[in-house]
Amino acid sequence: MKIYQLYYQQVLNMSRDEAWQFFTSPHHLNTITPDFFTITPISKVPEEIYRGLMIAYNMKAVFSWPMAWLSEISHCETGHYFIYDQRIGPFKFWSHEVRLTEQDQGILLEDIVFYAMPFGLFGSLCHKLMIADKLANIFNTRADYLAHRSGNLS
Repeated sequence: MKIYQLYYQQVLNMSRDEAWQFFTSPHHLNTITPDFFTITPISKVPEEIYRGLMIAYNMKAVFSWPMAWLSEISHCETGHYFIYDQRIGPFKFWSHEVRLTEQDQGILLEDIVFYAMPFGLFGSLCHKLMIADKLANIFNTRADYLAHRSGNLS
């Protein structure tokens, strides 16, 4: 099984609290992602995330096929970082860390993602032909949105 890794970083002109509130709410996901990717939380999401929190979603990402996604917040240090892991979903494995670090210029946002494709060679081929580009598009669209809205994410 091949493990893929993504790493993205961006400096945001906002406070740690503003960034934390924005990135811990799944209700912003459709605002910061490309049109082909839609995600709807179907479980109740509390005001504050915490370790062990499970969030269920309906999503459409590939050919508009509906998919279920269940994620668990496996690690969380309020204001600093959280990691959510896929428990049910399209990947064989998915773990995404969102880290916020204060800097002179603002907040350094880091995304560290590890994932594996299902279906062996077929999954590897799908990754090469489509999935890698779609994932890059998701993170690049978010980066563009944040670059234009940083400091005004209401």
